[in-house]
Amino acid sequence: MTRGVLIAIEGLDRTGKTTQTSRLLERLDKHGVDATLIKFPERTTPIGKIINSYLTDKAFELSDQSAHLLFSANRWELAEKIRNLLESGRTVVLDRYVYSGVAYSSAKGLPFDWCLSPDIGLPKPDIVLFMKFEHEENVTREGFGEERYEVAEFQQKVRTQFEKFQNEDNWKTIYVDNKSIEEVGEIIWAEYEAIASRERKALQKFTKLE
Repeated sequence: MTRGVLIAIEGLDRTGKTTQTSRLLERLDKHGVDATLIKFPERTTPIGKIINSYLTDKAFELSDQSAHLLFSANRWELAEKIRNLLESGRTVVLDRYVYSGVAYSSAKGLPFDWCLSPDIGLPKPDIVLFMKFEHEENVTREGFGEERYEVAEFQQKVRTQFEKFQNEDNWKTIYVDNKSIEEVGEIIWAEYEAIASRERKALQKFTKLE
């Protein structure tokens, strides 16, 4: 059995990640592809509930290091589930993953390599689709939400940290400026089909982040 495809959709706030992950799941279903969507942080797990309190209650104080390790631990809570789904042939779509965790924590001033180290060994996505604005003014425009990190100035710092991943072999940048939801969806679908075609040609085991 060919293992499932692991796709991570990443990006700054308001680039359309959640919309596109939902649309991708719907399209996979229409094409008869068994798929599961996992959103990080996964707020229903024991650790996820703590993270939810931290994100929504600004009076809930944690050191930056503690917060980062909680987010990493939340991903490890789901690691076995992800591996099992992939090995059963099911495609897994991730709405945020390791890369968001590293980018957000290092944007607060923590060392980039230190932020990455707790996630070493997690399943590595076959492809990371990084949704971004090509024009920086779109990163800092008004209209963010109310959670802890939804602040325009901070989002710019996060973007700088995300860009440190751009030379990874599984990284694909998608510019969303002046594109419709449908146009972005077609780009994502083309990337999925390319990965799925590769998987059909060669039985592969999942790899791990290094």
